[in-house]
Amino acid sequence: MRRIVVTGMGMINAVGHDKESSFKAICDGACGIDMITIFDPTDFSVKIAGEVKDFNPETVMHPKEVKKADRFIHLGLKAAQEAMIDANLPEDTDMERFGVSAGSGIGGLSAIERNSIILETKGSRRISPFFIPSALVNMLGGFVSIEHGTKGPNLSSVTACAAGTHAISEACKTIICNGAEKMLVVAAESAITGVGIGGFAAMKALSTRNDDPKKSSRPFDAGRDGFVMGEGAAALVLEEYESAVARGARIYGEIIGFGESGDASHITTPSLDGPARAMKAAYKMAGEPKLDYVNAHGTSTPINDKNETAAVKDLLGGKENCPPMSSIKGQIGHCLGAAGGIEAVTCLMAMRDGIIPPTINYEMPDENCDLDIVPNVARRAELNIVMSNSFGFGGTNGVLIFKKI
Repeated sequence: MRRIVVTGMGMINAVGHDKESSFKAICDGACGIDMITIFDPTDFSVKIAGEVKDFNPETVMHPKEVKKADRFIHLGLKAAQEAMIDANLPEDTDMERFGVSAGSGIGGLSAIERNSIILETKGSRRISPFFIPSALVNMLGGFVSIEHGTKGPNLSSVTACAAGTHAISEACKTIICNGAEKMLVVAAESAITGVGIGGFAAMKALSTRNDDPKKSSRPFDAGRDGFVMGEGAAALVLEEYESAVARGARIYGEIIGFGESGDASHITTPSLDGPARAMKAAYKMAGEPKLDYVNAHGTSTPINDKNETAAVKDLLGGKENCPPMSSIKGQIGHCLGAAGGIEAVTCLMAMRDGIIPPTINYEMPDENCDLDIVPNVARRAELNIVMSNSFGFGGTNGVLIFKKI
């Protein structure tokens, strides 16, 4: 089977506009969660989120083109530009053998909200001609492919909070099946809008700790009361191993396992069985190696964190066999469809630098979340094999396993 490696990366989130500043802030325990400024949350029960502050879309698109794309596309373009520069591809790269795999859970929600209001208040003739192409999830890959001239497969995963992870596994499958030599994976989300926050709040899925935003997202803590919405994007350049070595590429790591499963249980409440099966599939594909670290989905919701802990223990045969596990959602919030991409980049950088990001805001132990979650302070460690989990509404699960080369 063809081996897949990562040779370029980029990310943007609530604590940084590039991978290096973001990763440093995450490891330092910085928190980008604060009061919402993108819209007026005065009348909302939830007033907090992890916004990307001070981002100017004109840095990634011509000013006249900005209105043609939703914010999630702007963020995706930013991460993709960084990843492509980072990959340092040769000028003679065969772009017909270079594809794109995009992922987003919701896509252009702000465009949908804005144009729905226009329809109701001003009529159908005032709807923007750019509405549809700015809102479609697959236009993330469309804009990115046009920007970088990639003419290989152009794929999209729309699997809620597992979309970023599934975009990576779909890219792997494409290269393994010889559909491309290289794939640019882009995962992006920007759903901090009135309807986005209001919708998740109506489900009672979000933290209401409005009086203390910095401590609102608290994965695995006994006092957790829901996730906090984040936004951002990540991009990874994936290549066939022999091709990457032949061109002398810097290799961040190899993807040695991926697993997918469906809960077939409940549309929003996660099961234990579904995530466990996805982990087992990835673990088996990877050859059942010794894991040095697990990057948890760790949403800060009561059920997810409990079930994920139990699933990891089930995978590895008990608490005593489990490696450290942490969640970075306390720092940046839950970036929905972009989460898996951002966390994949985080895992690869953790292996590169030999450091485990902390789970911040951990104050009260939960007997149901009894693994070593690297509380509050990052930890130096030799990381050779790491696993990253992503689970989404609809019972869709994705797991990746990376190996340091």
